[in-house]
Amino acid sequence: MTETGFEYSNLSGRETGPFVRTASLLLPGVRRVQAQVAPYAHAWERHNREAVAASGPLWVVLGDSMSQGVGASAFDRGWVGQLAESLPGHRLVNLSVYGGRVADVVDRQIPAMESLGTAPDLVTVVIGSNDLFSRRYRPLLPASLAQMLALLPRGSVVGSQPGGQPASLEFNRQVDEAAAAGHVRVAEFRDPRMRSWRGRLSSDHFHPNDAGYAGMAEIVGEAVARR
Repeated sequence: MTETGFEYSNLSGRETGPFVRTASLLLPGVRRVQAQVAPYAHAWERHNREAVAASGPLWVVLGDSMSQGVGASAFDRGWVGQLAESLPGHRLVNLSVYGGRVADVVDRQIPAMESLGTAPDLVTVVIGSNDLFSRRYRPLLPASLAQMLALLPRGSVVGSQPGGQPASLEFNRQVDEAAAAGHVRVAEFRDPRMRSWRGRLSSDHFHPNDAGYAGMAEIVGEAVARR
C-alpha cells in the first residue's frame, strides 16, 4: 500500500501524571506497560497512513489507551486489533491517544476523522475512564460527553461504563438516552462478562492483557453487529 501525507499523532503531548510517574519508578509491571505507550502510538500512526491510502469500508476508532492496546502483547492485540480480525476488508484508522479524555475526542479526534474526507462506515468510541478517575475533570464530563454524542455520526458504537458510581451512572444515562433516540449503539460494558478481570489484566494491574481485550472485542463486536 502507498502511504499518504496523512499526519496525526497518537500521543496526547501531555506529560504523564505524577501518580503514574511515581508508580513507574517503584513498580516494574507499571514500567513495562508504560514502555509500550510511545511504540504502540507510532505503530498506529504508520498503520493509519497505510489505511488512509487504501480502499474499502472505513472503520474509525476514537478513544484512549485501551483502544491503542496498551497492556497487550502487541499494539494490534488489544480489542481493536482482535475485533479487526472479524471485520475483513475494512481499513482501520485508529485515532485514540494514551490518556485520552472525552474532550480529546471532541477537540482532536473527531476533527481528524472529518479531515479524512470520507464518511466512515463504522465509528467506535471507548472513552471516559480517564475523566471519571480525575477529580479535576469529572465535573466537566457531562458537558463534554453531550458535545461528543452530538458530533458523532449516526450509528456510532459507544462503550458504556461499568461500576455504580454516580458519575458513571450519569455517563451511562447520557449514552443510553442517545441510544434510545437512535443516534448511537451501546457497547455494553455493564455486561456481567465484564465484572471479573481475574487473569485478564496486564502487569500494571490496570490495563487489560490479551485475554481481557478479547472480552472487550466480543462486547464491541456484538454492538457492531446490531447494524
